[in-house]
Parts: sequence; structure tokens; C-alpha cells
Amino acid sequence: MAARKNAPQPKLADYQERLRTAGLRSTSPRVAVLRELESATAPLSHADLVESLGDEGYDRVTIYRNLTDLTEAGLVVRADLGDHVWRFELKREEKSHQGTHPHFTCTDCGTVTCLPSEAVRISTAKGAPKAVAARSVDIQLRGLCDHCT
Repeated sequence: MAARKNAPQPKLADYQERLRTAGLRSTSPRVAVLRELESATAPLSHADLVESLGDEGYDRVTIYRNLTDLTEAGLVVRADLGDHVWRFELKREEKSHQGTHPHFTCTDCGTVTCLPSEAVRISTAKGAPKAVAARSVDIQLRGLCDHCT
């Protein structure tokens, strides 16, 4: 399970406004998924969300459908970090977490960590795809985390 932030949570009205602005109805499952993703410090899998929201009465299918809706509306980003598990994270405005950013996955314990964009530099070279120059690529680093080394 991903770690959680201690920053103050947005109010219900903030989540409702975010959903309506994206063209979605504000429902309690959508608000619950947004709330969990807001408090996460790393991408969460569907299973992570089922575990954390199951006690609130939301089943696997409801959570999955809402993740799909939120992703299609552009509020959530979905990524496969190489282990065939979709992970979801809130699209954030802060510079260190804006758009696509690098992720680090521990090859031992499987922990996923978001890295600041400045942690990895990309330079173009002859023969590299145009996507590299446009920085429209996913960067995924693997290795042992500090806990497992």
C-alpha cells in the first residue's frame, strides 16, 4: 500500500467542483476515489483502492468503473510500471508532480515511488524518436529501494 500525505485534505465541495468541471456527475464513489488518490504519495493500484475503500461499502467493480471514468475525464493518470498492474494517480498541478514524471520501482519489495521531474535528465541524440525531444515518454527506473539495500 502506498504511503499517505499529511497535508490537509480538500473539502467535499472541492471534489464535487473538480468532478463537475471535468463533465462528470459528483457521486460518493467518485469522491471517495479522488480522496484516496489525493492522499497518496505514490500511484495506487485498483487492489490498493479496493482495500482502502472496501470498508466504506464500495465493491471492486464500482471502484474500477470510477477509475476508468476519472481517467477518461483527465482527472487521473493510469500507468503500467512494467509489472502488468495498472496504477492510478491524481493529475496534480504542483510542478514536481505535473504531467508525466519518472517512477522508481523496487525490484525486491515492489514499492513504487514518484520521482521529481528533475531527478532524471533526458537529452536527445541522433536517431532518437521525436517523442524523446518532446518529453512525451514514460520514465521508469528499477532497482533496490533504500529499505531493501
